[in-house]
Parts: sequence; C-alpha cells; structure tokens
Amino acid sequence: MTLEILTPDKKVFEGEASSVTLPGTMGFFEILNHHAPIISTLEDGKLTVRGNGAEQVFYIHGGVVEASNNKVVVLAEGITQK
Repeated sequence: MTLEILTPDKKVFEGEASSVTLPGTMGFFEILNHHAPIISTLEDGKLTVRGNGAEQVFYIHGGVVEASNNKVVVLAEGITQK
C-alpha cells in the first residue's frame, strides 16, 4: 500500500508499506494492505511503518489518519523520527 506521513510544514514519509501501526484515540491499531476504508483520530505516540523487511519508527503528536483504496495518509500535528 502507499503511505504518506505529513505535518503542517513538511512531508515526512512517502512510499510503500506492508503495514502501519498507529496510536488511535481508543488504542493502538494496525492498517494492512487492502484495509477497509477508515478515518480515525490519533493520539501522541509511536507510529511504526513496516515494509521491505525494514521498520521505521516515528513519534507523532496527535493528528488523523485516512485509509482508502490501498492508500494511507497520516496528517500529524507534529512528529519526531527515532
């Protein structure tokens, strides 16, 4: 699936991912390839991107996520990459 992670001032990540784990308002959840359409608010916490045998971790400061048609867009209020 295609994943974009954006903040108000820059694009932090754009590429292919096999899964993304997010800190939702009601707890952590994972989006996989061909996930059903979803829109959710996000809390401060760890966002993990997996793909091509690698894993990247970002720490986001709130935001929203939308997944539709095998494309995931994360709009974070702020972000720190670890």
